[in-house]
Amino acid sequence: MLVDSHCHLDFPDFANDIDGVVNRASSAGVGLLLTIGTHITRHGQVLAVAERFANVYCTVGVHPHEAGTDPAADVETLLRLADHPKVAGFGETGLDYFYDKSPRDRQRESFRVHIQAARIAGLPVVVHTRDADEDTLAILEDEMGKGAFTGLVHCFSSGRQFAEKAIELGLYISASGIMTFKTADDLRATFAGVPLDRLLVETDAPYLAPVPFRGKRNEPAFVAHTAARLAAVKGVTAAEVERTTTANFLRLFGRVVV
Repeated sequence: MLVDSHCHLDFPDFANDIDGVVNRASSAGVGLLLTIGTHITRHGQVLAVAERFANVYCTVGVHPHEAGTDPAADVETLLRLADHPKVAGFGETGLDYFYDKSPRDRQRESFRVHIQAARIAGLPVVVHTRDADEDTLAILEDEMGKGAFTGLVHCFSSGRQFAEKAIELGLYISASGIMTFKTADDLRATFAGVPLDRLLVETDAPYLAPVPFRGKRNEPAFVAHTAARLAAVKGVTAAEVERTTTANFLRLFGRVVV
């Protein structure tokens, strides 16, 4: 069984096809799906998808793009919304200086709030970072110094140094369809050096469809293509990637019941 550790099943892209999407994932051997929160104001819709399907779990959080417009997510609110057996973690949260859709100070504040909730609840935090490696690592290091927490850097597209530091901090790293792209040689080289027992796979659906579906709507079934490419990069069998990344997911997201 494979796991799609990061998708957005509440997005309008899937509104008329959600049963088909989940069924195709199962047919492709993708047995668990984690649909990710991006707005506090949309948490009800995210949770509804998780409650509808036995093999779908969710997170609660505010994407950095929404940190300036979505209602501020304080620790108490996040903990209250996470008090549900289908909520497996917090986020996605973090820093995005590429699009800068929210003030950077609000992004940093929101990031720290999510980490605090993760630390208290003992649930992982899902980290988004783009063009913000230095600040992301600084916050992760500072917050880890206040008390341990778990998490992963999703849709990893940074370099070897960031990967090594994230692993040193105890975080996991997730491979998306980006690693299958023709221009992603440097990223594949980075993944080659990441221990297999710290890796997960994801789609970030409906975005970033892997080769051979690049340019089309992504969906959880396609994570099998990312896993196959990861196996080639790591020099192991597809079965080994499947077994290990699923075990890693279940270790990290301990609330998920198989």
